[in-house]
Amino acid sequence: MSFDDEPVQCSRKGCRAPAEWVLVWNNPKIHTPDRRKTWMACGEHRDYLSEFLDIRGFLREVVPFSEFEG
Repeated sequence: MSFDDEPVQCSRKGCRAPAEWVLVWNNPKIHTPDRRKTWMACGEHRDYLSEFLDIRGFLREVVPFSEFEG
């Protein structure tokens, strides 16, 4: 996964670190069950972003960036 050969960065506000993880999520109140959205995470922010999504019941899976097929 790449966007115009630019490195994919972490989704944490203000973080410019390269993505190491893909957090796959879905908000069941507004998305159909098969809809998947993604946030990227560096190693430092993986747990923070995962917890943010999980507390809300949105987190579906966490996949290493190198293995993500989206």
